[in-house]
Amino acid sequence: MQVVEKSSEGLSRTIAVTIPVAELNEKLDARLKEVAPQMRIKGFRPGKVPLAHVKKTFGRDFMGEIVNAALNESSQAALDEIKVRPAAPAEMKLTSDMDKVIKGDEDLSYEMALEVMPEFTPVDPKTLKLKRPVYEASDADLDEALAELAGQAKTYEDKTGKTVKAADGDQLTIDFVGKIDGEAFDGGSATDADLVIGSGRFIPGFEEQLKGAKIGEEKTIEVTFPEEYQAKHLAGKAATFDVTVKAIKAEAESKIDDDFAKRIGIESLDKLKDLLRSNLNQQYAGAARFKLKRALLDALDEKHSFDLPPRMVDAEFEGIWQQVEADKAAGRLSEEDAKKSDKKLKDEYKKIAERRVRLGLVLAEIGRANNITVSDQELNQAIMAEARNYPGQERAVLDFYRQNPNAAASMRAPIYEDKVVDLIFGAAEVKDAKITKEELLKEDEEG
Repeated sequence: MQVVEKSSEGLSRTIAVTIPVAELNEKLDARLKEVAPQMRIKGFRPGKVPLAHVKKTFGRDFMGEIVNAALNESSQAALDEIKVRPAAPAEMKLTSDMDKVIKGDEDLSYEMALEVMPEFTPVDPKTLKLKRPVYEASDADLDEALAELAGQAKTYEDKTGKTVKAADGDQLTIDFVGKIDGEAFDGGSATDADLVIGSGRFIPGFEEQLKGAKIGEEKTIEVTFPEEYQAKHLAGKAATFDVTVKAIKAEAESKIDDDFAKRIGIESLDKLKDLLRSNLNQQYAGAARFKLKRALLDALDEKHSFDLPPRMVDAEFEGIWQQVEADKAAGRLSEEDAKKSDKKLKDEYKKIAERRVRLGLVLAEIGRANNITVSDQELNQAIMAEARNYPGQERAVLDFYRQNPNAAASMRAPIYEDKVVDLIFGAAEVKDAKITKEELLKEDEEG
């Protein structure tokens, strides 16, 4: 194998690799000699197929396998030979005629364009000093969580009184038949349907027209389906609904006691409180870790300054800018960003892209120096966790990651980063600092 560094400019390199055709043919001959004794071809006794015939019949296929293997093996060997460490996977470009290579008539030649790791010495994690924000769930937090849970587990009781009329917040049990131009339409009818007035579950205007209705009353409600209604054949059309009110219930007062806990499947109120407090503290611990990690990244960014691989920065910026443009088109840009010119936004997001690349290289170098790796078991656990986010589609998600190595690799990166971050947390001087819940949950902008 011949390796030549064709160009070197800053962190960019172009490397030419040539594998002699004689070396490829030698590997092909070895492969043919290996498989020929096992060949069974019509017209020849088992194990007695001439090499020339095997080569004529299967030579192209075997040579294709040899060439693919040579490309994979030689690329890393070439990098090792000239002693460079790529900052990202190299771009490969074949420079030989592949048809002639497969025929065994031409050398296998290709070029690799890559950016190498910049030279820098990462900070010693032991010299870092960080403050870990600490907040534990208060009784007020617990009461708020209990009230929210009670609101989600509302119960309703029959309204009583001389004249029972439906009001905002009441739950009605109704039968209805929807019609367009006097004809009932598919999916527009129901029996014993429960509807809370003000919930917004039905077409705009439907629920409001039921206010004041009495039990047993029959009403005809007139509405118009929204233009963006999901059922295209109904979108924008006027409709009537013949409604019969069968029951009217008011929201029952939710007493937060042992009975309430048992109603939602917990043995007692004390046990429910323990579970809620534990869940809250887990959420707060996650938010605290996020802020501690942000503080670490800020410290690492401040302590490192070196040349960045331009193509890596450009690729990172392009990903960011595509999202910015999508947010702009959808009206999701922050009020502050919406006032800025594209040039101003690009300058700001270019700096964010540079920060991300710089921090990625620093974390990668610290991880390499400390032999951090991501095992297949860790990767599989992460993929399984991702699959569980899609109930009923777990098999499809697992198959997607098995069939797409790049997608699986994208899952490996955050696992690696978290392992490096944990390593630094363990080595750095980290002191707890109590803060308020508002301070903990305040969103930080990336800068």
